Parts: sequence; structure tokens; C-alpha cells
Amino acid sequence: MSFSIAVQVHDFDVGHEYAALTANDTAAGAVVFFVGRVRDMNHARDVKSMSLEHYPGMTETVLQQILEEAKGRWELLAARIVHRVGELQVADQIVFVGVTSVHREHAFQAAEFLMDFLKTRAPFWKKEITSQGAIWVEENVKDVKATQRW
Repeated sequence: MSFSIAVQVHDFDVGHEYAALTANDTAAGAVVFFVGRVRDMNHARDVKSMSLEHYPGMTETVLQQILEEAKGRWELLAARIVHRVGELQVADQIVFVGVTSVHREHAFQAAEFLMDFLKTRAPFWKKEITSQGAIWVEENVKDVKATQRW
């Protein structure tokens, strides 16, 4: 079983992350992963790029807490969170969340839970660079409501 987190500037390879998540695992009947990317439009603003900042040390602690909570709720065999920081361009990958479980419902639910809480509890600050200038991204009400189901 492997449970890990990484906060990094450099890009990640989805194939490599999948292989690391499932390495030497013959018990997992389900692997679910999500990759978030920088999109070119947000709240009717054209996004040119994005800058992500974080609080080193605190960020990793919070990600570990979220991961531990997921482990306590679902029967997970492995999980991996990779979150990028720094300057990102449109279509760049931001986040990889992957989980494995014997059963698919545990994997799907845990992956959703991890993303919902990454969006609301993890100390990342996003600034979008648009044609109207730089805009700090505020907490999304939709994301907060999504956490209420857990």
C-alpha cells in the first residue's frame, strides 16, 4: 500500500503516476484518477495563464490530513495526490488525484472527496492572468456545497 502527496513546480506524467499508484498491486479491482488542468475561460473571463501559491509545510500537512480522512472513510489500497504550484499556462496540468480500492464505489467516492476537500481546505491561492489583468480566484460556493455531502 502506498499513500503519498507531492507539491511541486514541475509537470507530472499521468502514465508514470498511474504506474506508481498501481505498482505491485494485484488486489485493486478499481483505479480512479482525476487530472485537473488550466482552462482558457473562468467566470466569463479569458484566462491567459495562472499562478498558484501555497504555504510550504502547511500545505503538505493539510493534504496529508485530507488523505488520512479518506483512508478512514473508504477501503483504499493506495492513493496519490500531486499538486503543482508556480506559473502555469492554459492546458497545463494542475493536479493528479488517484486512488485504488478493491471496489469501484470506494475508489470513485474517495477520489471525489479528495478533490472536493482539495478545492476548499488546502492552502493554495490561485491568480488568473486575463486580458482584464490579474485576478485572485475566490472560493467557489459550488465547491463549498460539494463538501457538505461528506
